[in-house]
This record gives sequence, structure tokens and C-alpha cells, in this order.
Amino acid sequence: MGACGTQDSGGPAPHGERAVPAGANTAGTWRLPEESHPHESTYMAWPTRRIWGPDIAGVREDIARIARTIADFEPVVLLANEPEAQAARQACGSGVEVVPVPVDDLWMRDSGPVFVLGPDGIAGVDLNFNGWGNKQDHGRDSRVARAVLDEAHITRIKAPVTAEGGAVEGDGQGTLLAAESSLVNDNRNPGRSRKDIERALKDLFGATTVIWVKGVKGKDITDYHIDALARYSEPGVVVLSTPPKNSRPNEFTGAYEQARTVLDRAVDARGKRLEVVELPEPADIGRRGKGFLACYVNYYVANGAVIMPRFGDRKADSKAAAVLRDLYPGRKVVPLPVDNLGEGGGGIHCSTQQLPEAG
Repeated sequence: MGACGTQDSGGPAPHGERAVPAGANTAGTWRLPEESHPHESTYMAWPTRRIWGPDIAGVREDIARIARTIADFEPVVLLANEPEAQAARQACGSGVEVVPVPVDDLWMRDSGPVFVLGPDGIAGVDLNFNGWGNKQDHGRDSRVARAVLDEAHITRIKAPVTAEGGAVEGDGQGTLLAAESSLVNDNRNPGRSRKDIERALKDLFGATTVIWVKGVKGKDITDYHIDALARYSEPGVVVLSTPPKNSRPNEFTGAYEQARTVLDRAVDARGKRLEVVELPEPADIGRRGKGFLACYVNYYVANGAVIMPRFGDRKADSKAAAVLRDLYPGRKVVPLPVDNLGEGGGGIHCSTQQLPEAG
């Protein structure tokens, strides 16, 4: 990993694409668009038995279901190890393009590049994925961002920090949301201060303001990614995952309360206070594993659609769909069962990464 401010093109850019030379000052050149910006496509990845073991069949069913659903609205490119590519094609159908690329797992939000826009088109930020602070061995996934960018002939920007795409949420207008627990953490950025990391994030994503919440270290594999807590539906409007009523106090309810206090007081890059919209979590979901991700805010915004999880709590599922319809008028809200992903501590947003249209 390079020193702060170092950008690495990863070698000559193919087919005449402009590379970002090492040491170039690219601050302010690129910006992170909002997720509702039109997409050229969605990237996903095919899970492996090495990671999921006996649960692999159900997890692959969830991924194939998500891929097929998104493909109704925009192109989907799914990465798969070459020996498993044909099985992935059969599961996902002809509407999904399967590309042989070495992968360990399905979490494309974290292992894939984060795409940014600029005057010269599109670039991809490689956040140096290290298995969420070396909690798991992800040697193949550590190279996925570079592989995607090489295959698509897109400029690669090597980040001067280690992070994951799910750790950063942007409004497209210069404001980022982030949790300290997953970034100001020695398992990713040893010896780096929040100020150092904030400077890097601003430079990488064309931001002028970072709103930090505290988060929770060490209680889930991500160290509390922001995309399972708070999302922008539009500039100035934050959708906040809210614990069920009568929840027992714990680290996560405490983190929610701290985040709510921060967001209620925060001012974005335009100098405006935020509107916070609550998205209540399900309560009646039966027996689930300790790390089950039961939150609706880990939805994905596709072209013309919002793909959201469905947990089987009819009242909560219906309420969440209604909230999202209000927040995204003109988009079809599509609920999907993703319980197998939830048992792995992730969801729909975690398994996707959008490639925005240039311009």
C-alpha cells in the first residue's frame, strides 16, 4: 500500500485508456456518484464452497435470485472461478453475463472497485481489500478490484488506505457517511488517525465533508459497515436502520443511538441539516444465527428499481417496502428472500457493486 496521496495505475492502461500515474495529485478530479445515478451495469460474484461449506447451495440460490432480478432492470456481470462458471450461468440464466475471474466469495461491494466519475470518464478505486482486517483469507478477492478494472479497461486508482466499499456511503454532492470502527482500526489502517483517513477519503471520492459515527469494533466481520446502518436516498435525506421496539440494550442499539444523535446534528457539504427517515428492522423473524443481518437498509438501487430484503415479518416487510416506495418514487420496489446471505452477515447491497454511466 502506498503512502498517503499515492495513486497507482497498475501498469499501462490498455486500449488507450488513461492511467493515473503514481504520485499524481488527483484530489478533486473524481467524485463518488449517488447510487441512484444511472448504471451501466451491476457487478456480482459467485460464492465458493471453501468459504460457505455446507451452506453453499442456499447461498448460491440467493445470489442467482438477486442477479436475475437486477438483470430485469440493467446488465449484470457476475464473476466466477472458471470451473464454476458454467454452473453459475445455468443458475443465473442468459440475462446475466458470467466472466471467469478468480474469486473467494460473493461480497462484491467490499472486494470490488468503487467507481468514481470525472472529466475523463470513469475510474475505479481499489481499496486494498484485506478480508475485513485479515479476519479471513481472501487472497483471490484482494485482486478482484484490479481484475475487474483490467478486464473493463478502466483506470485504476490505488487507495492510500485499506477499506471496503460498504464502509463508505456518499450523497453524490460531496458528503460521505462512515463508521470509525471499520476504518480507524489497526486491522486495516494501523497507526492512521481519523484525520489522515478522512483526508484520503475526501481525495478519493471528491468529498468536502465526512460525517462520522462511532460504530462497533469486533462484533461482526465488517466492524460495522455504514451500509447496514445508514444510506442516502437523495442529498440531504438519510435512511436509518432502526432497532425494533423493546430491543434489549446492546452494543448495536447503543451504536444506533449514537449515530442518531450525530445525524440529527450533522450538516452536509451544502451546509444543510439532514432529514433522517427511520427504516424499522424486523422483529418477528424466527430463530436466526447470532450474526444474522436483519436490516432493510442494505437494499440496492438499480435502474428503475429498489431491490430490498424480505425477512418474513409481514408487518415489517410491508412497512419497509412502503417507506422505500415513498423515498424512491418512480422505481419499482422488489422484495427478495435472502436469508442465506443474512446468516453470513450480509445482504443485497453487500453482494453488488454498481458501474455508473459516465457523464
